Amino acid sequence: MTALTLSRPANAVPRPAPIARWLLTVAFLVFCMVVVGGITRLTESGLSITQWKPIAGAIPPLTHDQWMDAFRDYQKIPEYQQLRQGMTLDEFQFIFFWEWVHRLLGRLIGVAFALPLLWFAWKRAIPRGYGPRLVALLALGGLQGAIGWWMVKSGLSVRTDVSHYRLAVHLLTALFIIGGLVWTALDLLTRAKTPFAKPAMLHPFAVIALLALTVQLMFGAFTAGLDAGYVSNTWPLMNDRLVPQGIEWLGSLWATVSSDPYLVHFIHRWWAWVAAILLVMLARMAKQAGQRGPSIAINAAVGTQVALGIATVISGIALPLAVLHQAVGALVVASAAWGAHALGERRG
Repeated sequence: MTALTLSRPANAVPRPAPIARWLLTVAFLVFCMVVVGGITRLTESGLSITQWKPIAGAIPPLTHDQWMDAFRDYQKIPEYQQLRQGMTLDEFQFIFFWEWVHRLLGRLIGVAFALPLLWFAWKRAIPRGYGPRLVALLALGGLQGAIGWWMVKSGLSVRTDVSHYRLAVHLLTALFIIGGLVWTALDLLTRAKTPFAKPAMLHPFAVIALLALTVQLMFGAFTAGLDAGYVSNTWPLMNDRLVPQGIEWLGSLWATVSSDPYLVHFIHRWWAWVAAILLVMLARMAKQAGQRGPSIAINAAVGTQVALGIATVISGIALPLAVLHQAVGALVVASAAWGAHALGERRG
């Protein structure tokens, strides 16, 4: 990657706009991976592939014998032994498909990022100062793959599911990557319009709003990992109570707050309004800064997400609604990054 830091020859021309479009394309691919990840989680497909083969794993089983080998590997883990005795090969192939697609998208994203990055570096098209940031995003993507396997490993030996803590790290990292890609693309688009524009900086209020959103996303991941959405299918009360019955002390404040399904669901349900109010305020500030686009995007995404959250609960966690809820959550992150960027733009 030394090419990213070499001095630019006199005839090299920075190309911020094409690089920005490429980054937004990669962000869309990561969004697709988040959606497929949601399907994988909701169909309980995540433990169907019990080995991590970054290269060879791109090819699924092709013969009956290969499928039976993969099925026998799955039959060795607690999820099958305790919950899925009697599963047919066809049923296994269904859950295998979603996990394979999820991992294949990860590989595709890696190629879609690394190869154009090398091309832009070779052409000396990367504006000065952006090379290290792009390399950091690439490294973060590689780390995300390792985090995914770290998460899967937590469910292969003792547990019948993955650790909800590791699931939260996996999801939050993916959403952080989306935010980083969108932010960097917006910096470059501003640079394309105003050649001497400086990179945007985080406004103090944007930091508060983004931290509140991060907390909400973390509890959303906890809710998914603990299947806490199933403890109540009524809204606004949980089983006819504001504070639900069933909350148990788990030995420490953090363990109780992060691992009791009733309390996790309760926090995710009501912290949503704190995050929503702060994001709507962020949207208003972006509009006052002269940018209506991020204001419209934030308001639309947040409003849709709140409605989907309520509908998902009332439906008893219907698969299409739950998948849409996770998908729009990613759009909330992208729009929030856009709004935060609007507050922090500095034109030279």
